[in-house]
Amino acid sequence: QVQIMESGGGLVQPGESLRLSCTSSSFFLGDYAIGWFRQAPGKEREALGCIENNLGGGQTRFPDSMKGRFTISRDNHKNTVYLQMNSLKPEDTAVYHCATEGYMCGGPYDLWGQGTQVTVAS
Repeated sequence: QVQIMESGGGLVQPGESLRLSCTSSSFFLGDYAIGWFRQAPGKEREALGCIENNLGGGQTRFPDSMKGRFTISRDNHKNTVYLQMNSLKPEDTAVYHCATEGYMCGGPYDLWGQGTQVTVAS
């Protein structure tokens, strides 16, 4: 079964940082553009950014609304994509997912995991 999995969520205080991980035991993430999105209760899915596949140079793409606090990176040896989140705010509380976007960022989400809960509260 093809799977993608997120981890690293938790409870943090406002202003703190958190790094989420995305990995798969069934395929090489480097072959795909990998995006992150989040969903909070009662809110629409929100795209956070994407990293191009290795052939695409691993460039990152962010919506204008998400530039500045979040970064995305890859570690191909660990088959892992990271979402680094800094200066977290209570409104960042949500379930965070990583997803394949095909071979280029901007495509539809094809495969995503169960997500990891991030709660920002004092």
